[in-house]
Amino acid sequence: MGGTRAAAVSGSFYPADAGELGQSVKRYLAAAGRREGPAPKALIAPHAGYVYSGPIAAAAYASIAGASERITRVVLIGPCHRLAVRGFAAAGWRAFETPLGEVPVDTEAVERALALPAVEVLDAAHRQEHCLEVQLPFLQSVLADFAIVPLLAGEATAEETAELLELLWGGPETLIVVSSDLSHYHDYDTARRLDGGTSEAIEDLRPEAIGDDNACGRVPIAGLLLAARRHGLTATTLDLRNSGDTAGGRREVVGYGAYAFA
Repeated sequence: MGGTRAAAVSGSFYPADAGELGQSVKRYLAAAGRREGPAPKALIAPHAGYVYSGPIAAAAYASIAGASERITRVVLIGPCHRLAVRGFAAAGWRAFETPLGEVPVDTEAVERALALPAVEVLDAAHRQEHCLEVQLPFLQSVLADFAIVPLLAGEATAEETAELLELLWGGPETLIVVSSDLSHYHDYDTARRLDGGTSEAIEDLRPEAIGDDNACGRVPIAGLLLAARRHGLTATTLDLRNSGDTAGGRREVVGYGAYAFA
């Protein structure tokens, strides 16, 4: 493994200027406020452009502010938008770059993941993918010193995903982040109804109740819900809105939810 994965969506999904980006993320986090209680083991956070989903993502990341020194590894998994993948695509780079700097990859953890038959190194799937990249500036702004395990989910089962997460579960030093938006391109009221049902399914740890049209990250969410059930975790909805609430019209919206598992 070597080289650095260059930022692909800076200047479009989030600001390309480091100062502007840093201030933007800080504003989102400040508006979200700090959540009391123990830091969660896992999060679900959205991955749209920051003007749309940044406030909701901030609700997820504000919940780990109290563990900024403890969390040193982040298992980051989301859906593959640009390439058909069977199983899971790991990344072969040593670091991922954003305007805020480089984030090292935990190459040892990636090698362990590759022991599973459903996991392969496929840099082509990661090169232009946005769903993991947009999480990084939030992590860089909240955590002190950490490495990531970047994974993209393609065609895979909930059990396969849960097995992969279990392999990388670790201890209190490890945070799991699932990157996913919710419903896509419904009218505002329909989206609120659908996303409300998805939130109930997440809180009830019922992956079977989340269909393909309910969340683009349905596969990693399903695996996380199975793993959370087995580890006795409880899911909490931190924020639930859509683009009609943030920066878009209400005729066709995309849903965003932030969830913590502790």
